[in-house]
Amino acid sequence: MRHELPFAQPGQVIGLFGGSFDPPHEGHVHVSREALKRFGLDRVWWLVSPGNPLKSRGPAPLDKRMAAARALIRHPRMKATDIEARIGTRYTAATLAELGRLYPGVQFVWLMGADNLAQFHRWQHWDWIMEHVPIGVLARPGQRISARTSVAAQKYRDAKLPASAARLLGRVEAPAWCFLNVPMLDVSSSEIRARGEWG
Repeated sequence: MRHELPFAQPGQVIGLFGGSFDPPHEGHVHVSREALKRFGLDRVWWLVSPGNPLKSRGPAPLDKRMAAARALIRHPRMKATDIEARIGTRYTAATLAELGRLYPGVQFVWLMGADNLAQFHRWQHWDWIMEHVPIGVLARPGQRISARTSVAAQKYRDAKLPASAARLLGRVEAPAWCFLNVPMLDVSSSEIRARGEWG
């Protein structure tokens, strides 16, 4: 069962947290709360993807992941969505372009872990993403150095906001990105799957 597109008003700043969420866990909730607070966002939407083009093995069925995500989220300004399945996109750049068309006047901020920044240059049209949407990067254990020395971080080093200006991220023009060190919960979807706790 698909869910309606979430509501957003012009002028709002919405953080987009994409991933397979296979399964979703408290670490995702924690990162979303930190992003809401530290980047001054009005909302965070989880974009529960139909599948990750960079992964060879498909995730659990979308309905199962959506149900688990919705059961986990208890914050009034966070929402799990299946937007990519609804609008028919599989790549982040296409998703962001379509969201810009569907939500005129809404400012989106793409949220990612530092591990994603480290290999961001492998994403389709990654430089278009950097040029069109501010990016909030949340550091995960062991990934800080590889993220800071990544292709994307080096190419766009002049567009980096200091952590002290993080709350401005959604109100400045892209390219703009901000790297925050935040306390992380030591939990991962792959570990949960490996323990056999997710179907």
